[in-house]
Amino acid sequence: MEEMIGYCGYNCHLCAARSDDPVVRQKLVDGWRKIFGHQNYTAENVKCDGCRNNGRLADKGCKARPCAIERKVDSCAYCNDFICDRIRHLLAGREGMLTFLHSRLASLTEEEYDLCARQFESMPNLIRLLVKAEKLPSWLAEKPEALKESG
Repeated sequence: MEEMIGYCGYNCHLCAARSDDPVVRQKLVDGWRKIFGHQNYTAENVKCDGCRNNGRLADKGCKARPCAIERKVDSCAYCNDFICDRIRHLLAGREGMLTFLHSRLASLTEEEYDLCARQFESMPNLIRLLVKAEKLPSWLAEKPEALKESG
């Protein structure tokens, strides 16, 4: 599958909301309920083409996407106002998710993590883009541990 990174750094290409299979999307919805407490998603309304497309969107309330489009930036990392309140709550790394959500994750399976949470590991993508935007030192590009996805 071709890599698709959202404006916020999310790995949209890993997200099961892009699946044509409603059974897969239902597993995603069930996982999001368990992990994040989301109650408004269904297998039907979670179908998503990715925020860089003009089609269906899972997160219709996202504030980062319309802002990035309006400001004509390829990523929030390129915005002069990065980190703003529109994206602050979207910044996620594996370690942070597991730490802050630990009380909900005691019975989390590896399949549930891969299907329902892994796409939110945005930090490696944002670090890579911040280096490219010259907002972080270039030597970070040579630190593979800073730029790779966890897992």
